[in-house]
Amino acid sequence: MTDTTHLFRPLSLRGITSRNRVVISPMCQYSAHEGHLDDWHLVNLGRFAMGGAGIIFTEATAVQKGGRITHGCPGLWSDSQIIGHARVAQFALQHGAIPAVQLGHAGRKSGMQRPWFGNGPLTEADLARGDMPWTPVGPSEIPVGEGWPMPHALSKAEIATLVEDFAAAARRALAAGYKIVEVHGAHGYLIHSFLSPLSNRRTDRYGGDLEGRMRLALEVTEAVRAIWPEDLPVFFRISAVDGDPAGWTLPDTVELAKRLKVLGVDVMDCSSSGIAGAATAAGGGKRQPGFQVPYADAVRREAGLATMAVGLITHPQQAEDILTEGKADLIAIGREALVDPMWALHAAQALGHDTDYSTWPAQSGWWLAGREKTSDFYQPK
Repeated sequence: MTDTTHLFRPLSLRGITSRNRVVISPMCQYSAHEGHLDDWHLVNLGRFAMGGAGIIFTEATAVQKGGRITHGCPGLWSDSQIIGHARVAQFALQHGAIPAVQLGHAGRKSGMQRPWFGNGPLTEADLARGDMPWTPVGPSEIPVGEGWPMPHALSKAEIATLVEDFAAAARRALAAGYKIVEVHGAHGYLIHSFLSPLSNRRTDRYGGDLEGRMRLALEVTEAVRAIWPEDLPVFFRISAVDGDPAGWTLPDTVELAKRLKVLGVDVMDCSSSGIAGAATAAGGGKRQPGFQVPYADAVRREAGLATMAVGLITHPQQAEDILTEGKADLIAIGREALVDPMWALHAAQALGHDTDYSTWPAQSGWWLAGREKTSDFYQPK
């Protein structure tokens, strides 16, 4: 084993240390029941801990029942939901990974279809399946797009309750054993919809200029940071650009990052788009490998805040180069981890960090090391 790779250098964040820079990005499974995690979530996330990732994020977790993206999304609005999250967090810790949770509210996009049913607003077919609608909320009465339901514009009192509910969910996340909490401010969900002038037309203190549109993000983050212990880190996920010159821009993101840093945020998780349409289909067109890395690079350089790069990072050397070039501090792997849950362990081998399966779980590593010594492998003609 060598210690020359950047990807496998430990990273300390406040009082915790990740064994490497590989992060499993939050990926919705749409399989919770009344907001409760079950065995699917334990096995799905547990395999990434066994696969060598340093930090593992549970999917977007709603702070209010009406803040779920779909009927199948998890929550932490009730104490009864803590136990499911605790199972996930405990398993990750037992296998050397740091458990992390992303807290959010889907806002205008709440109560939509599970993606395999269409990934849009609910239809009659969804109602027949028992997925009944509720009224989504947002900064203004502006729907996500044509055919989407009209959101209710949150009152100041409702905003105050929302901030309290983020804090309460953070308290439950801490009780569950999570060591990192991330505030979800991206992909067209509630906080992002307040940030973007495309969706926020308010004339009160939560709208108007950049200061007003940032207010909810800052208040939520301050409330979460107040709950989260000083020796544990807070992340913030941002859609760094809307992809529309009239919307949220990269300079706006840099300014927000500076303000979040003052509040005690440790890492900016840099994604993009999603203000209109489904988050997983945002942006349109064919994307290039590492297409969002420049956003992480800009925030890191201009705001002096550690960043996490995400988006079509699939190859170990690609991840290594991003870190070596100083463009990010952490690498988030998403769909590639679904293809290969052992991505981190395979990356360690590909980069020469592990040549003898010593970083693999002992239960499987000894088998594989023995096979390497005693077996020839099939070579296609």
